[in-house]
Amino acid sequence: MTSNVRAVTYRRRVVDTELDDLVEGGLAAISIEGAKAVGKSATAAERADAVFLLEQPDTRQLLEADHGRLFSGQSVLIDEWQQMPSLWDVVRRAVDAGASPGQFILTGSASAPRPGTHSGAGRIVSVRMRPMTLAERGVEEPSVSLAGLLSGDRPHITGQTQVGLSDYVNEIVGSGFPAIRAAGARARRAQLDGYITRIIDHDFPDTFDRKVRNPSALRRWITAYAAATATCASFERLRDAATSGEGDKPAKTTVQPYRDILENLYVLDPLQAWLPTKNHIAELAQAPKHHLVDPALAVSLLGLDAGALLAGERGSPVMPRDGPFLGALFESLALLQLRVFAQASEARCGHLRTHRGEHEVDVIVERHDGKVLAVEMKLSAAVDDDDVEHLTWLAGKIGDDLLDAVVITTGQHAYRRRDGIAVVPAALLGP
Repeated sequence: MTSNVRAVTYRRRVVDTELDDLVEGGLAAISIEGAKAVGKSATAAERADAVFLLEQPDTRQLLEADHGRLFSGQSVLIDEWQQMPSLWDVVRRAVDAGASPGQFILTGSASAPRPGTHSGAGRIVSVRMRPMTLAERGVEEPSVSLAGLLSGDRPHITGQTQVGLSDYVNEIVGSGFPAIRAAGARARRAQLDGYITRIIDHDFPDTFDRKVRNPSALRRWITAYAAATATCASFERLRDAATSGEGDKPAKTTVQPYRDILENLYVLDPLQAWLPTKNHIAELAQAPKHHLVDPALAVSLLGLDAGALLAGERGSPVMPRDGPFLGALFESLALLQLRVFAQASEARCGHLRTHRGEHEVDVIVERHDGKVLAVEMKLSAAVDDDDVEHLTWLAGKIGDDLLDAVVITTGQHAYRRRDGIAVVPAALLGP
């Protein structure tokens, strides 16, 4: 059974290069994982001759009756494989039997296999896909490569853009989900609100066989998490924000499964703490920074819009912030880009914070050998010495293990400061 999910005009994504490399390297089965609506199906369909959409009951019934439909000799897309976990093992056995490179592409919107499902280690390689970066949206042509910054060669930094603060706000509000951002403003707001409702009412219970006894309480918890974007707010703070005005607070054991499942659905996308293997720095905090998969979801959950963000709205009165909420959302948007580009370079992202908070670096991009790129995000066009204080401190701590340092801004020009630190507008950063 073949279903057509190809995009009418497909815009190549950063992850496509990674998929090309994996198939050319001989991998027979790849699972593209990520939140619903990031574009997994469209990307996978570009590589498939036959498509099986497992959210359709008749397709599931067909494959339950005849797994052989998957073995036509064509490249096959199994979309939302978690709807029929037994197919994971079918694909794994086919790989063991000598499937050809690129023969199976699976997509999934949940990271945890059902009990009894083999991990697929060594047979099925998982690739993470996130919402569209600014470059993928066509906002600007990048002039600065993250791969270049990770090279350690301190490349020349140049470029100019007319993308300004209001444009970044429009991109935050407009979403990186391909189908959602293509809609009109009112339809987009409805889709973003409906996205969370579907997660709570359908995906949460359907995928994990766990009934949501109090949907409104879960929605309040996600809203509190959204209000804590780009912070390391504790469980207690999140709980108190979600239950403001209530006397009896739920225990951590009650709420923790909600968080875990929302992470498994890729709705929450926390940034883990960077823990260097070479032990350069003592007393590093280990709490993650809170981020949703798309900052537009945070805007929707908190009932904000572009005007409120530009006016300096602080997000939520029950989750006080030191500055405007827009700064946190800009950090989340820039982090989305860094994560996508870092993955393309086989690097990973974390954040740095000492226990007492004396020093913080927004993002540490760690190369395979443990050497790092340090990144700060600033909701401004200008960068002064105070803005690079923690980058300078880190350079003194880890020396040659610091490949480069960069401040991502909302300005117009990309350049290097006299101290060697790169200044790059978010729109000019590319893979």
